[in-house]
Amino acid sequence: MLDKSMLPTRIFLYLITMSMFLLILSSVFILQSDCNSFLPSSVLKFIVVNNTSSYLKHNADNEPMELPTLALEAPPVGFKVAIRDRDMDYSVSNQTDLACDPAKARLRVFMYDLPPLLHFGLLGWKGEKDQVWPNLSNRSQIPSYPGGLNLQHSMEYWLTLDLLSSNVPNIGHTCTAVRVKNSSQADVVFVPFFSSLSYNKHSKLLGKEKINVNKILQHKLIHFLFGQKEWRRVGGKDHLIVAHHPNSMLDAREKLGSAMFVLADFGRYPAAIANIEKDIIAPYRHVVTTVPSTESATFDERPILVYFQGAIYRKDGGVIRQELYYLLKDEEGVHFTFGSVKGNGINEAGQGMASSKFCLNIAGDTPSSNRLFDSIASHCVPVIISDDIELPYEDVLDYSEFCVFVRAADSLRKGYLLNLLRGIGRERWTKMWDKIKEIVHEFEYHYPSQSGDAVDMIWQAVSRKVSKIKSNRNRKRKNRYQRSELLLKNS
Repeated sequence: MLDKSMLPTRIFLYLITMSMFLLILSSVFILQSDCNSFLPSSVLKFIVVNNTSSYLKHNADNEPMELPTLALEAPPVGFKVAIRDRDMDYSVSNQTDLACDPAKARLRVFMYDLPPLLHFGLLGWKGEKDQVWPNLSNRSQIPSYPGGLNLQHSMEYWLTLDLLSSNVPNIGHTCTAVRVKNSSQADVVFVPFFSSLSYNKHSKLLGKEKINVNKILQHKLIHFLFGQKEWRRVGGKDHLIVAHHPNSMLDAREKLGSAMFVLADFGRYPAAIANIEKDIIAPYRHVVTTVPSTESATFDERPILVYFQGAIYRKDGGVIRQELYYLLKDEEGVHFTFGSVKGNGINEAGQGMASSKFCLNIAGDTPSSNRLFDSIASHCVPVIISDDIELPYEDVLDYSEFCVFVRAADSLRKGYLLNLLRGIGRERWTKMWDKIKEIVHEFEYHYPSQSGDAVDMIWQAVSRKVSKIKSNRNRKRKNRYQRSELLLKNS
């Protein structure tokens, strides 16, 4: 017999069960509905395409982009979930609708608002009164960098644009390095002086000038930096200065040598001013057109065994080019000729490299040259003959997987170089070729920057260097005792 006292309890449980059933049924209906308005607005702002995130926007015809189906059981690929005060916060590696969050950045960077004559003014840019930087929200207002060989030392331009864009929404930034407005919050202080461009444009005397504009700008920079509290704080050791052209910053480098430099190599620097312990080696921006992976010629489709085209008669360490020229120029399968950027020189070099199995990267006036990065862009296996060369991000990238290294003395032994290269068969060469296609993105400069491109890789290298310098500084025995004494005193 049913206990009447239990009846209200059973009715209550029945009502709860029915309510939960109706709730689940209605939720399924809503989620399967075509109406996007039922989805949270925070999710609607993002779409996922090929594992990257983009802001939902209208196309050129003002038609809304199709919103791909999002997984219901987990956040979309590329999203990180964090619970904060019962709110769900989605953050992405490439933020687009929001400016980058410094708290989530790998590297926080304070950048000086230098006068335009030291950066974009060198490109002919003239802003409004008191305007220091171009308006990045309008791409047409961003001045372009000069072409030709100027481009190979344009790192200063790409890094500055990248920092500026980290504070601007709707750009699509990697957010690896983010600009902060308070220098006390920064890991590194960036000096946006376009030193290579200054050298290329203003290192020669014009008219009745007694001192060239490039020297004047360097002295202005020294005067500015020495007057800043940020520089005086640790003597400029946490500053980052781009001096990629080997002749840039000639007048200022000694006085600013405590800073971290972004360089092509150490060829024209005394070790006390520039060295691998504190400085960054950045890739040249290649000047030949990158070969698409789908169009890259295979081993059997490349008729030329060894390719070199460029300046042959060089000074200092580059004398080896002349010796190799006379040793190899008449050998079968070898293209070794003089070349320049004039006329159709760059296109010819690109086509030649893309038709060759191996491309020689021989030391010139300095240990490095743009030819290495042109080779990579052409998917031609580089042969590096430069004993003193330093390579970009070599602490994380094994160049022996896609390059052949030959000592200068060995390369001059008759028959040595060609026998070595002819001994590399299709299978081994193809592995190197595949690796080049895999890493070529790491040597491409983009704006906006892309995950794993040259801009992103440079910032990562800076971050590793900053961490190493801080670690070494903290490990010094004197600092250990000072820290212990300070703790005891305050306890």
